[in-house]
Amino acid sequence: MAGKIPFATKEMIEKIAETYPTPFYLYDEKGIRETARKVYKAFSWNKGFKEYFAVKATPNPYLLKILKEEGCGADCSSYTELLMSDAVGFKGDEIMFSSNETPVEDMQLASKLNATINLDDITHIEFLEKVAYIPETISCRFNPGGHFILENNIMDNPGDAKYGLTRAQMTKAFKTLKAKGVKHFGIHAFLASNTVTNDYYPELARQLFTVAAELKAETGAHINFINLSGGIGIAYKPEQSENDIMAIGEGVRKAFEEILVPAGMEDVKIFTELGRYMLAPSGALVTQAIHEKHTYKEYIGVDACAANLMRPALYGSYHHITVLGKENATCDHKYDVVGGLCENNDKFAIDRMLPAIDKGDYLFMHDAGAHGYAMGYNYNGKLRSAELLLQEDGSVKMIRRAETPSDYFATFDFSEFFKK
Repeated sequence: MAGKIPFATKEMIEKIAETYPTPFYLYDEKGIRETARKVYKAFSWNKGFKEYFAVKATPNPYLLKILKEEGCGADCSSYTELLMSDAVGFKGDEIMFSSNETPVEDMQLASKLNATINLDDITHIEFLEKVAYIPETISCRFNPGGHFILENNIMDNPGDAKYGLTRAQMTKAFKTLKAKGVKHFGIHAFLASNTVTNDYYPELARQLFTVAAELKAETGAHINFINLSGGIGIAYKPEQSENDIMAIGEGVRKAFEEILVPAGMEDVKIFTELGRYMLAPSGALVTQAIHEKHTYKEYIGVDACAANLMRPALYGSYHHITVLGKENATCDHKYDVVGGLCENNDKFAIDRMLPAIDKGDYLFMHDAGAHGYAMGYNYNGKLRSAELLLQEDGSVKMIRRAETPSDYFATFDFSEFFKK
């Protein structure tokens, strides 16, 4: 099996570990910027294009600042994500607020920040009007129901998702909002996750462009933007073919020319909300082998655990592992790579063929830059790791320190011991 190439070498990690003990997350600034520029190039045909990075994927202000410098906006879904985005410097329509079952405080903050609000349900029109106000620009999230199918393959099941308005509700919502003074509308949808195909976005675009043209004819509403949301995945496994963002952008352009231009809607802006595609390949969890176990299987115990990266335990997700310094060694040992939680699903790899691993080896877990640190937790009293940035000049900057026991105990008020 072909491997993946780490963006850091064994020598680099050994040097970093002298200051920042493992486990830690490491992000590649160069890779982040290159990906952002590719996305903007792929959609450069659309004058109003903007990528709203999904903050939920990697909520770190240092990384958000890099993306802001590359022209991105922020896609937020909670109060704290709004606060973080505002602190980084995203203002007004640079923030897209897409939430569901939204607390009053969240909606009020989004309104205060003049973020573009994306309504998840038709009842949220009344809710927004009650807790804040109806703005002149607003978006509605569309759910077509049924299954999302590409070439007779079911990609996902929107009809079973809790998100969005039905087609009939979209028309009713646009008419209601227009009567309440809305002048500019957006349409948003998310129909499938982590698709590794160049066909997903163009097909999604065709569906949304068709709905947009219909809504314009039915309601007379001005469709200002269409938000294709996320769903463009990455090749987690070495044998998978990576998405071609240029081909994806071209596919969306063709759909735009075929559907929106004839409808007199050539001024529609295209937005995206990519999290995984933007950050996952440029982030890794670095951990060290600290134990080995020989029972019914061969185990390698590392100093990270599912509390640091829970995707394998939660979804059975694959993250490629490089044993640093042994990139060219034969993968002739079968291991379960495990953490120290009191849960048997705390496994980063099961029956994975790897080079012989010795205690002290560093393991580089690829493609962890999105939905990695962000999904961490403190089960078993495990403390969350540091986040580090490998800067373009080769230096390393700590962008989030590791948690300490004091952080873990900070919300207790039980005795003086916990206040130390």
